[in-house]
Amino acid sequence: MSKIVAFIGLGNMGGGMAVNLIKAGFQVNAFDLMEANLKTAADAGCTPMTCSKEAVKNADFIVSMLPNGAIVESVYIDGDALLDVIPDTALILDCSTIAPANSRRVGAEAEKRGLNFVDAPVSGGVAAAAAGTLAFMVGGTEANFETSKEVLDAMGANIFRAGDVGAGQVAKICNNMLLAIHMSGTAEALQLGMDNGLDPKVLSEIMLKSSGCNWSLEKYNPVPGVMDGVPSSNDYQGGFMVDLMLKDLGLAQEAATASKSSIPMGASARNLFNLHKNSGSGGSGSKDNGGKDFSSIQQLYSRD
Repeated sequence: MSKIVAFIGLGNMGGGMAVNLIKAGFQVNAFDLMEANLKTAADAGCTPMTCSKEAVKNADFIVSMLPNGAIVESVYIDGDALLDVIPDTALILDCSTIAPANSRRVGAEAEKRGLNFVDAPVSGGVAAAAAGTLAFMVGGTEANFETSKEVLDAMGANIFRAGDVGAGQVAKICNNMLLAIHMSGTAEALQLGMDNGLDPKVLSEIMLKSSGCNWSLEKYNPVPGVMDGVPSSNDYQGGFMVDLMLKDLGLAQEAATASKSSIPMGASARNLFNLHKNSGSGGSGSKDNGGKDFSSIQQLYSRD
């Protein structure tokens, strides 16, 4: 008999992750507040549930993919209070990107009830979620980490234990802060080359074989037309939104304040993405680029 996964949160990331669990042979009890997301999951083979408490009943694993820490705490502790109804044999995997303090609170409340919990935020974006090639950064005990891999292997290609509960969130915050820094720097360098007459495709090839090589340049070029299959060649639609990057950079700032860490480049990246968010057309006459992919930071430097 296949094991049951309760999947809470079927947005752009969660929807693809749930489908990969179906493909791996799990029974997926799916719940989302949006009927359209539930229908899409049902069409892919998930069992739609009318409420989150119904979804977790008899589940072997609970996977949540939610927008922010306040919602995660509400779902597990304060509102839906799923921790009060989750079977004590289940493992909870929260894959949301939230503050480490949120994860630690949920983890502590789970432990009080004799429940097992890990935080397992992801990296890779919507395409990797659909392809099952995400990277997971897990915070939890060694035993819970080993158990989590049964589920995470179906959704990801790289799975790491960062430390105890909350450590996965710290790792994700650090990773995304660096991503913002090298994406903004890559866009700046490419624009400088274009402003001085260089073909961005040629310049990209040169830097890819030189010391400036980085993930943004290699996998996610921000200049339209240089690389196929990335948001910059689709009017910056899809992918990882500017608003979400700003959320993660805000979490990095909160973590830095708590630990008294110096993050001048992270702070600069946050300022640049915030400036970009508020400097565009964004559609419907608004001045908001928040819904565009974060590689659209290229437009901040462009004269077009």
